[in-house]
Amino acid sequence: MKTELRDPVAEDLPIFFAHQREPAALRMADWTARDEDTFMAHWAKTAADPSVLRKTILAGGLVAGYVGSFERQKLREVCYWLGEDVWGKGVATKALAAFLGEEVRRPLWARVAKNNPASLRVLEKCGFTIAGADKYANGAGEEVEEFVLKLG
Repeated sequence: MKTELRDPVAEDLPIFFAHQREPAALRMADWTARDEDTFMAHWAKTAADPSVLRKTILAGGLVAGYVGSFERQKLREVCYWLGEDVWGKGVATKALAAFLGEEVRRPLWARVAKNNPASLRVLEKCGFTIAGADKYANGAGEEVEEFVLKLG
């Protein structure tokens, strides 16, 4: 499936919002969906931050998700989220690989819930290696174990 990146446009946001509410995706990420106002406020905040790099992922010409990078605790991190309809088709790997060609700052870090082997494989295929482990509180306040990965 042809995978491309482009700058996000306003019409992408309702699709991204729907993706982050998909039950299977929430289980994989071990997260709780944001309500619409919180979701849109977060996107507005990141759009106003010049240090954030965000791209819409297109698969077969349709919006499939997003990929981005941001700074947290003085470390540059990558993130991505795709709709369930494109899982298992190589879209995440192709999109992240293309994004890494645009995001040239290194090192880059990534975090993935330990119960999300598919996302771990995507990151490893793109050159990330496990550098450690950590824990975070998901949206429900539950403690989740995660891998911390590094590229470059």
